Amino acid sequence: MAKIKLTKNELKKQRDALKRYTRYLPTLELKKQQLLAEIRRVQDEVRDRQIKMDAIEKHLALWVAVFAEDIDITSLFFVKKIHIDNGNIAGIDIPLFKGIDFEEKAYDYMTYPLWVDAGIEISKKFISLNKELEILHQQETLIQEELRITIQRINLFDKVMIPRSKESIRKIRIFMGDQDTAAVVRGKISKSKIEKKKRNKSVRLEKVYT
Repeated sequence: MAKIKLTKNELKKQRDALKRYTRYLPTLELKKQQLLAEIRRVQDEVRDRQIKMDAIEKHLALWVAVFAEDIDITSLFFVKKIHIDNGNIAGIDIPLFKGIDFEEKAYDYMTYPLWVDAGIEISKKFISLNKELEILHQQETLIQEELRITIQRINLFDKVMIPRSKESIRKIRIFMGDQDTAAVVRGKISKSKIEKKKRNKSVRLEKVYT
């Protein structure tokens, strides 16, 4: 900690700083609560998407057991475009999953079994959910990092900057109070000396005229 100047200007500077810190701290606390709420939201969405993906995987496993045909459904379609938008939460930018465009390849309906159409649709849904989960994990990582930085700032203001400014103000006030007391004492001493000189001068004059 740098040595503070024990002056009126420094006192004003420290008071202004303390006002800024105490005004900014509630804003940081509010941001912390917002970030915590967003993390809970994202985690709830992750659990929901994971449950849906698990259900799809079980469904696909049943198909594999019932239909023994060696068919690679994923070869019948491909991802054309993934739509990712930008969002903002508590001042930070996050990616938002908006969907996937798929394009199907032409195939002979007479050659492939009837369940292939449904298999393609459910596979698309699985891929979409998987990509959405990926984006949700990215959101959580970004929000967690912003939460970490926010908590650091809260601790800095609450445990370092505010106490430091208060202590600096206290020291300056004590010093200035001591200075004022010393000035009063010096003034009284000076006044006492002047009065003493006047009395001595008056005594000498009396001796001269007596």
